[in-house]
Amino acid sequence: MGELENYSKEERINSSTSEGQYVDHEKVALSKYMTSVYKMMCYALLLTGASAWVVAHSETLRNIFLGSFWIWALVELGLVIAISAGIQKFEAKTLNILFVIYSIVNGLTLSAIFLVYELGLIETAFFITAGTFGACSFIGYKIKKDLSTIGRIAFFILIGGIIATIVNFFMASSTLDWIINYAMVGVFVVLTAYDTQKLKNGGFHYLAEEDQQRWVVYGALELYLDFINLFLYILKILGRSRD
Repeated sequence: MGELENYSKEERINSSTSEGQYVDHEKVALSKYMTSVYKMMCYALLLTGASAWVVAHSETLRNIFLGSFWIWALVELGLVIAISAGIQKFEAKTLNILFVIYSIVNGLTLSAIFLVYELGLIETAFFITAGTFGACSFIGYKIKKDLSTIGRIAFFILIGGIIATIVNFFMASSTLDWIINYAMVGVFVVLTAYDTQKLKNGGFHYLAEEDQQRWVVYGALELYLDFINLFLYILKILGRSRD
């Protein structure tokens, strides 16, 4: 973040217009940056949804991709690691391509939900997720209180939830499954607000265009993961409620 030191307070914040008014460059730059993040996240969600729909409605594609589910899941993990590790190394275009590929591959694996849940239930879960995500992200953007502590706590609970999920795979406890689902919804509610605040306060909007675009991809990936995971746990809760 050494680039930020090259900006004086006056240059970063205010400049006089011909009418003697002031333009808050900091807010303008931040708004532009966050808008880019949300746009990229939404494009990624559209790609994921489209690829999931196509695979789910093609028997040939289902056999190809769902028959090798774990291979594609490992590909997903590798792409997330590559994007996260390459933020400082790869060009913005490379990161964009990797994120697009990841979004499509994630759709290939998520196509299984169309075979498990009714379309109406999926749509309901999506709209609930969109509303919840939007509210939490708005709170994270506007709230003054530092969410770092609660964000770290949520992350540790997330790790515990993953371990509990693995354990319950062998135990097959419906009670534990309920607890995990609700706990994980709470975790991603908190992480959505925390990640939004982290992106807002990161100062990435001050960077040069190429460097800033790298962090746009990073921010979009973080919020995308929050949205997808929140959606899946809400879908599981709704699905079990109707069983």
